Parts: sequence; C-alpha cells; structure tokens
Amino acid sequence: MNLVDETYTMIKTFPNAEQFNLSAQLARCSVSIPSNIAEGTSKSTDKHLNRYIENSLGSAFEWETQLIVAYRQNYIDQKKFKDLENKIQQLQKMISGFQGGLNP
Repeated sequence: MNLVDETYTMIKTFPNAEQFNLSAQLARCSVSIPSNIAEGTSKSTDKHLNRYIENSLGSAFEWETQLIVAYRQNYIDQKKFKDLENKIQQLQKMISGFQGGLNP
C-alpha cells in the first residue's frame, strides 16, 4: 500500500500530457499489486491463490518498467528512481517468496 501512496504522489508531478498514459498506467499497476493479493487470499485453494499472486508479481514487474520509462523521460530524478527501484525490487522478492511457499 505504501507503493500505491508513493505512486500517486509521484505522478502528480508528471506533465499533464501523461495524465491518461504513463500516469494512469502506473496508478493502475500500483493498485493492482495489493488488490490481487487481497483477492487471492479469499480463494479456497492455494492453486487459485497462486494465480492472483502471479498476477500481482506481473503488475510489480510492469510497474518497474514504467518507472524506468518515467526516469528516462526525466519525469523523476535519479535519487527518486533508485529509491523506488529498490522498493519495487524488494516487493518483487517478497511476492516471489510468498509464491514459492505455495508451490512445493
């Protein structure tokens, strides 16, 4: 959820031309990560949960790619990029670890 908050703060600084493009995509991905985990935990089997965890991980990698685009377009500085890149990579590791616990 912290990543969602940071994403919304970050995209407020993007150019207006990105409102329906990169900004919207970053927001959707950031919300998708915890949303898929939450929805998956309501499922009755680990097989079903795993599908949602996989979707969450996919959104995390998609978000990281969009972060790189934002950096390359100079929408964020290197310090912010490195901070957020580290956070998303840690989140990816946590999600992967959780998923690994579901798959014997």
